[in-house]
Amino acid sequence: MLRLGAREFRKDQPVIMAIVNRTPDSFYDRGATFRDEPALDRVEQAIAEGAAVIDVGGVKAGPGEEVSTAEEVRRTAGFIAEVRRRYPSVVISVDTWRHEVAEAACEAGADLLNDAWGGVDPRLAEVAARHGAGLVCTHAGGARPRTRPHRVRYDGPGGVMEDILRVTLGLAERAVSLGVRPDGIMIDPGHDFGKNTRHSLEATRRLGEMAETGWPVLVSLSNKDFVGETLDRPVKERLLGTLATTAVSAWLGAQVYRVHEVAETRQVLDMVASIAGHRPPAATRRGLA
Repeated sequence: MLRLGAREFRKDQPVIMAIVNRTPDSFYDRGATFRDEPALDRVEQAIAEGAAVIDVGGVKAGPGEEVSTAEEVRRTAGFIAEVRRRYPSVVISVDTWRHEVAEAACEAGADLLNDAWGGVDPRLAEVAARHGAGLVCTHAGGARPRTRPHRVRYDGPGGVMEDILRVTLGLAERAVSLGVRPDGIMIDPGHDFGKNTRHSLEATRRLGEMAETGWPVLVSLSNKDFVGETLDRPVKERLLGTLATTAVSAWLGAQVYRVHEVAETRQVLDMVASIAGHRPPAATRRGLA
């Protein structure tokens, strides 16, 4: 059972995490939710479409203008407090690698720390433990925050997945040793982070190896570069590739999906769950009359 905030999720229950970027320069929405009003509208829409988790980020993942810790707190903490006030039961996540931001976010009402840069700040897990928050343990290939991969290689006999398992399981075990709730920990292969496109495709193809560890698996696939390079499509034309990758990931055992397009992802996950026998069809009229 995965427990995040006041919510509990069965192992066979897919969970959608909706992205709400509090940045003026995000790679996908180009700052569409930087201001409070459109960001709150985005939260309302995402929840209505089936998101159980709202993931709030104050710094874009890629290179760009420097964002100080104080500015990241300013962009995220007050907004999280307002989302918590309006939606008491929704799970709120903060996408940060900085323990100071995580502290402010938890004090404002965040339930989950989404550490996309793989424990680069070791104190982040301590914040999760102190506040009873969940934690995402991500493989970033040793990359520093906001850097792009350059000639990265994984030369072990097990390739990139061997390193993914080593790093994410190590982070999860460390988190438990520090007092983070085991039922609030997820592992993430970190598509695109410290990886080229072939690495991300291999990580997807072998995702079942992560699911077999018993830890819930989170995937952040939405409109990423590995999808764009695989299909030779710009950012705004990657939805179909993202949804195909989502379906494969669901079949291989991923549970949590960090996405831009909630409604479309919900349909894909419902269809896969029904094929797998975990969800009955919404309607069964055909051949019964």
